[in-house]
Amino acid sequence: MYSGFMSTPERLIESTRELLWERGYVGTSPKAILERSGAGQGSMYHHFKGKPDLALAAIRRTAQEMRATAEGVLSGPGTPYERVEAYLRRERDVLRGCPVGRLTMDPDVIADDALRAPVDETLDWLRARLAEIVEEGKERGEFAPSLDGGEIAAAVVATVQGGYVLARASGSPTAFDAAVRGLLALLAPPEDRTR
Repeated sequence: MYSGFMSTPERLIESTRELLWERGYVGTSPKAILERSGAGQGSMYHHFKGKPDLALAAIRRTAQEMRATAEGVLSGPGTPYERVEAYLRRERDVLRGCPVGRLTMDPDVIADDALRAPVDETLDWLRARLAEIVEEGKERGEFAPSLDGGEIAAAVVATVQGGYVLARASGSPTAFDAAVRGLLALLAPPEDRTR
C-alpha cells in the first residue's frame, strides 16, 4: 500500500490519518494502524509514546496539509471575491467530508486538549485568513463596506463544513454545491448578482 521508500514512522502517521478520517479516534485501534501501515508489532511504541502521541502527529499533519491547500488557493491570482470563490469551489471529496472538520465531531478528540489544539488552530487560521481577504475586498470596493470580515469568514467556513454534513446525509454532493452557490450569490458584487 505504501512506497518502500516511506519510513516506518511515516507509514504509521499516514495510516493513522486515513483511519481517523474513516473511523474516528476510538475506531482507530493500534491493531488497525499496524495492519494498514504494514509495520511490525511494537513499531508504534518504538517511534511514538502510544496511540495518543501518534494520533497527535497524524492530526497535525492533516491540519498542516489542509492549511497549505487552502493557502494555495487563497493566495492565488484574482480579486478577493475570485479567491474566496476559488476556495469554495476547489475540488474536494465532498462525500468523505473534511478530515479536520470531522475531528470536531469526535468526542475523544474534543475532550483532549492536545488532540483538539491543531484542529482549533487550523480553523482559527482559516477564519482569520478569509477575514483578511474580505477586508481587502472591502478596501477595493468589491465587497459592501458594511460587511464584517470575521463574520463573513465564519459564514464561509460554516458553509463548507455544513455543506459536507448535508452532502454526506443525502449521499450526494448536490447539497454542498447548492450551499456554495447560495453563499457566492450573497457575496457577489451588486453588478454581478443579475448574472
